[in-house]
Amino acid sequence: QVQLVESGGGLVQPGGSLRLSCTASGTIGTIYNMRWYRWAPGKQRELVATINSGGTTNYRDSMKGRFTISRDNAKHTVYLQMVSLKPEDTAVYYCNADIQSPTGTYNYWGQGTQVTVSS
Repeated sequence: QVQLVESGGGLVQPGGSLRLSCTASGTIGTIYNMRWYRWAPGKQRELVATINSGGTTNYRDSMKGRFTISRDNAKHTVYLQMVSLKPEDTAVYYCNADIQSPTGTYNYWGQGTQVTVSS
């Protein structure tokens, strides 16, 4: 069974930084696209950033320059480095990935990690 587990969330002051991590475990073949989403109360879920297996990245326009997605394929891990955080970045951040298993390729979600930006 494949699982995604996020870590690294927490409370940070405006202007601060956080680094989120998400590690896949289980019987894993190739991990294709890996993504970070966020969901704030009263708002729609947003796609924050995507990275493919070759390392090509895409970002939501409002995150460009402040957020950096990266991955370590050997560790089955994707990261989201966030700097210059703003109160409006407060949300639960979810990891999402397309992962090959012995029975096929499926889309998986992590459980989410809370990021709160507040003074």
